[in-house]
Amino acid sequence: MATKKKKRAKIVCTVCKKSSYFTNKTKAVEEKLEMSKFCKFCRKHTIHKEVKR
Repeated sequence: MATKKKKRAKIVCTVCKKSSYFTNKTKAVEEKLEMSKFCKFCRKHTIHKEVKR
C-alpha cells in the first residue's frame, strides 16, 4: 500500500531571508503560515513566514 505524502512548508526568516525550518502543513490550512521562531543566523526571535518550495 502506498502512503500519502504530507505537505511540507519551508519557513524563512523575514529579517535575514534565510531558511532554517521546515514544518508539516495540514490540508485544513489554506493561508501561508507565519510564526515566531528563533533564527540561528540573526541570533534572536523573529517572524518566520512560509515560502514556495
